[in-house]
Amino acid sequence: MPELADIFRRHGPQYRSKFADRMPASHLKAMEDIENCRTESMGGHVYLCDHCGQTRYSYHSCKNRHCPKCGNDSTDLWLKTQMDLLLQENYFLITFTLPAELRDLARSNQKLVYNLLFTASAEALKKLAADPRFLGGRIAMIGVLHTWGRDLSYHPHVHYIVPGGCLTSNNNWLASGKKFFVPVKALSTIFRAKIRDGLETLSLLGSVDQKACKKPWVVHSKPVGSGEAALKYLAPYVYRVALSNNRIEEAKDTSVTFRFRESDSGMLRRMALAPMEFIRRFLQHVLPDGFHKVRYYGILSPSNRKTLKLLQNTLASDSVLKAVLIVSIPAKSTERPKLEALPCPHCGSTMKLIKTIKRAHSRGPP
Repeated sequence: MPELADIFRRHGPQYRSKFADRMPASHLKAMEDIENCRTESMGGHVYLCDHCGQTRYSYHSCKNRHCPKCGNDSTDLWLKTQMDLLLQENYFLITFTLPAELRDLARSNQKLVYNLLFTASAEALKKLAADPRFLGGRIAMIGVLHTWGRDLSYHPHVHYIVPGGCLTSNNNWLASGKKFFVPVKALSTIFRAKIRDGLETLSLLGSVDQKACKKPWVVHSKPVGSGEAALKYLAPYVYRVALSNNRIEEAKDTSVTFRFRESDSGMLRRMALAPMEFIRRFLQHVLPDGFHKVRYYGILSPSNRKTLKLLQNTLASDSVLKAVLIVSIPAKSTERPKLEALPCPHCGSTMKLIKTIKRAHSRGPP
């Protein structure tokens, strides 16, 4: 079966010859990494079986977050961590979507507009939840940026997983209703106003069709029970990419065919795109370097970490507090990972490392 790397190797040179002068460095780097992932140019190790003489080459992965071959282990680890942190509370999945009129602007100013999308949506949700007519306290939010539709179309929006309740000023946990969190019409109005103000501050408002600032915007909220199903839904968007290799069915000189399932009907569809259009659609979902697509707000904000720990200690003795959600971000290890023993694919005996292949110097895209 064809892979994304095969398509990039085959059609990437032509794509770069046409558009390299307009491509962000992150797009060029993503293409190069995906093309070289788990090839000799990434470096690796050579193993030998003393028992049967079998030789095995093991090449390094690129670890680019947009590579479909990398990230599955990280996804599983992230999901397990979040599952362990779920409150015994009803959860809501709240989604803020940029209107179609702002998508070209977002694509051309990704870092600025994505940051604004996060900030405006989080502030809108916190503001409405703090209103005593609805909740009247501080809430906990995990936000995940998602930019693609299932057909690789550009559709930037942010999903928030929110436990149904808030922490009041006197440190009481106040639960919301099981089916209702905050009014979405009011939420969408506040969200629209904050995006508009943000674009004006960034001197980007002049590029926006003013009709978009007057029409209703889409904010969707739905109860998701314990939150486990919502986390499983979002987990693939945290580390995985817009298109996995197993969805690519055919790659020819004139077209690339992939399958997707319609979100509304659930029906399986196939789409064939010209290679240049296929690459364009994929690359528009490559995020700016260093951009964090998962963010924590409200009670989960890093600035509240000491307060959260204090509340966690209080939880055991204070029956008024129902729950506190705390995220612990482990420090990155400075130790080099140990090489695991590899079994021989021929006889099953343990293979011995006999050679290390150095990574080739980055040559840059042709």
